[in-house]
Amino acid sequence: MDRKCLFSEKNIKVGPESGYDNYIMAIESSCDETACAIVKNGREVIANVVASQIKTHEKFGGVIPEIAAREHMDAINIVIQEAFGQSGLKPNDITAFAGTVGPGLVGCLLVGLNAAKTLALVHDKPFIGVNHLNAHLCANYIDTDIKPPFMALLVSGGHTQIIDVESYSKQTILGETIDDAVGEAYDKVARLIGLPYPGGPKLDKLAQIGNPNAFELPISKVGGYDFSFSGLKTAVLRLVKSFEGKDLPVNDICASFQECVSKTLARKLHKALKEKGYNQVVIAGGVAANSEIRKKIFEFEKEGYRVNAPAMKYCTDNAAMVASCAYFNTNTYDNIDVEVFSRA
Repeated sequence: MDRKCLFSEKNIKVGPESGYDNYIMAIESSCDETACAIVKNGREVIANVVASQIKTHEKFGGVIPEIAAREHMDAINIVIQEAFGQSGLKPNDITAFAGTVGPGLVGCLLVGLNAAKTLALVHDKPFIGVNHLNAHLCANYIDTDIKPPFMALLVSGGHTQIIDVESYSKQTILGETIDDAVGEAYDKVARLIGLPYPGGPKLDKLAQIGNPNAFELPISKVGGYDFSFSGLKTAVLRLVKSFEGKDLPVNDICASFQECVSKTLARKLHKALKEKGYNQVVIAGGVAANSEIRKKIFEFEKEGYRVNAPAMKYCTDNAAMVASCAYFNTNTYDNIDVEVFSRA
C-alpha cells in the first residue's frame, strides 16, 4: 500500500506487497506501559523496549490516568533511544513510524502518538496510526508464519471479543461482553478476596494450586457469541460474604472462578470455529497470558485445529504488535491530524 511521507508527500510502499524489507518503528502508550519497538516485515522483532508503570500504580490499587501520562512523558525519549540502540538502525533506515491512536487513556495516548507523528515529520517518513485492538490480534504474526483466515479470541482489561479475521485488514466482531470484560472481572474478584494490584496475574497463580471444582459458579446464558461476567462477579461476592468470620479458601475461590471464566470463553469460541469452518484459532490481549485460558484453547489442537497465542511478552501492551499491525493492516490512520480516542 502506498503511504505518503509527511513532509515531501513522496509515496512509499509499505506492507507485504512492497517488494523490499520494511522496518517499522512503533510507539505504544495507551495505558501504563511506555513502549517502542522496531519490527522487520511485520514478523521479526529487531528491538522491543517496554517501560512498565506497575510499581507506580500499585499503591493506588489501579492506574491513575494523570500520573500515567506524566510517566509516559518521562519515559518516551528513553524508550525511543533504547530501541534505536538495540537495533543498530538509524532514523533513515526506518520505513515508517507508527503509533497507537486508541482506544486507551486519552492523556497517555497523546504522548506516544505525538512522538510517532513528530518522528515521521522530522525524518520525512510515512505516519501510520493503529487501533490498539487490531494491534493485539497482530501480535500473533510475530515470530510465526500464521496468516488469515482464523477465528480470534481477544481478552483484555477492557475488551472481550470473538473476532472473525477474514484477512489482514477485514475483521468482524461476532460477539463481545455486554458488561465487564474478562480482565475487569479478574481485577474486581481479586480485590474482593484481598489481592493487591495487579490482581489478575496473582489470581491466576493462586488458582493453579486451588480446586477448580470446589464451588459451582454460574455460567452466563447470554445468547449468540456475547459474554456477561457481572453475574459471576456478584456470585463470588456472595461466596466471599458467606465465609465472614471464617478462613477464606482463597485458592479454591480463585480456581473455581478461573474455571468458570475459561470454560465460558472456550465454549463460545469453539462454537464460532465450528460455524465458520476455520481450522485456525488465535488468542490475543493481556488476559491471553492466563494459564487456564491458554490451556483450554490449546486443547482444541486435539480436534485438529491449529492454535496460536503470542509469546507472553507480546500479550500485554507492547509496541511490536503495533508495528506488525502497521505493516499488515491497511485499515489504519494516515492523516497527521488524527485524534486519539478512548473507546472502541
